[in-house]
Amino acid sequence: MSSIREVSPLNRESAPYDVLVVGGGINGCGIARDAAGRGATVLLVEQDDLASHTSSASTKLIHGGLRYLEYYEFRLVREALIERERLLKIAPHIIWPMRFVLPHSKMLRPAWLLRTGLFLYDHLCTTMTLPKTRAVNFRTDVTGRPLKSEYIRGFEYSDGWVQDSRLVVLNAMDAARLGASINTRTQLIHAERGSKLWTATLLDRTSGETRTVQAKIIINAAGPWVAELLQDRVGVASKNKVRLVKGSHIVVPRLFESKQAYILQNPDKRIVFAIPYEQDFTLIGTTDVPWEQDPGKVEISKDEIQYLCESVNRYFQKSVSPDDVVWTYAGVRPLYDDNSGNASAVTRDYVLDVDASGAPILSVFGGKITTFRKLAEHALEKLVTYLPALGGPSWTAETPLPGGDFASAEFDRQVAKLQAYAPHLTPKTAWRLVRNYGLRAFDIATAAEAEMGQWFGATLSAREVDYLIDNEWARSAEDILWRRSKLGLLMTDAEKASLQTYIEERGGAGRPAHSETSQTWRQDVA
Repeated sequence: MSSIREVSPLNRESAPYDVLVVGGGINGCGIARDAAGRGATVLLVEQDDLASHTSSASTKLIHGGLRYLEYYEFRLVREALIERERLLKIAPHIIWPMRFVLPHSKMLRPAWLLRTGLFLYDHLCTTMTLPKTRAVNFRTDVTGRPLKSEYIRGFEYSDGWVQDSRLVVLNAMDAARLGASINTRTQLIHAERGSKLWTATLLDRTSGETRTVQAKIIINAAGPWVAELLQDRVGVASKNKVRLVKGSHIVVPRLFESKQAYILQNPDKRIVFAIPYEQDFTLIGTTDVPWEQDPGKVEISKDEIQYLCESVNRYFQKSVSPDDVVWTYAGVRPLYDDNSGNASAVTRDYVLDVDASGAPILSVFGGKITTFRKLAEHALEKLVTYLPALGGPSWTAETPLPGGDFASAEFDRQVAKLQAYAPHLTPKTAWRLVRNYGLRAFDIATAAEAEMGQWFGATLSAREVDYLIDNEWARSAEDILWRRSKLGLLMTDAEKASLQTYIEERGGAGRPAHSETSQTWRQDVA
């Protein structure tokens, strides 16, 4: 297995980078990939692990945002629906279509309004390839089986599912393939601005060492820290602000057998999703709670857990309680502050702010995971004036992400091929490997089981762990179990400890810094 090709910043400190990207979430990694592919020299720094924060705390949907139509966000929804089609093609291993069932409640939005919204949703993107909306009679349709008898009619429509943190990592991998230097656990401490160059001081949070690099442009994709970076670390004033909104999710044992997800309307006009998750579970979320505390320390509240349980119990025959929750996660969404009074009504659109009073800096305010690729294109378009190297042709819309060079219809065939190549793999293990790695699963699996090395539990082998360390910047058990995968749901404390010991003894692995995404595990379920 070959490791990532990376241009070491230690060998180029005398030469300025074209672009210094601050932030290893989806926007930062997407921008780094696009810029590197256009020939720019790129350094990306992330203070923790890739996707440690907002980008691993989403509801994991690639969608237009059906409910945003109520706020007349037609441009955003159309752009997101177009991007949904593109992302399904370039990452068929980690992004796939999913049908969503929307029960109609007489107490909430009228049926005609739902029907109108779904008609728009189906037609705002003229290149839509997914099945369109259909009306559903729950008394005769299989999708009605999990629901209470009071729900008689509804709708079923299409959207997409994504393994969000893996989307981030694959963008970083492709950026590195193209020559970008990806430095995790590295923090921008301070940057001095000159007329043409930035001089940035970087802290290696593992070793405690600092170094200085220069860059022609800084791209501030720091997410919840975007405003703090501007004010406290680079000394640039901006009229734009972010509004931090906490979104929390719970995971419970599987509530229903069908592959469809459910979108549930609540009396407060918010919606909650109940989604099949990791084969054995149901994911329920999200909440929208204003957040004014440290974005690096976020966790779900008891009230949020209760709210999500009540949302599900309003619709499903099988009820859930806080005692059924096996895992929770919470994260802060750094939304562009449009002065909306209601956290749910705050725009999910993005604003790109360029300050060129000296060496340029571009700051990303807001955004959503579905539109990250288009956001990256727009960001580079704004910077071409200052760095002609970014003026190359757009290229990311058609180029597969690592492992994704196959048609989505071929997924089952790839799983069968992997099993034929490595017959010791169970069907579930082969499915998981192709879902996580696509064609790169063939770099991990071996024909002989003995070559897979130690098995840590939950189908995780030393061979896979080595791959993640060598190719995906994984440095701890947490990185592997909660961001590169979700195997932490299935492993015992002893198995997790064994994995961490293996990583430390293997060498070159440091313990993770604090994570903004709170991930708690109910031990008695393990």
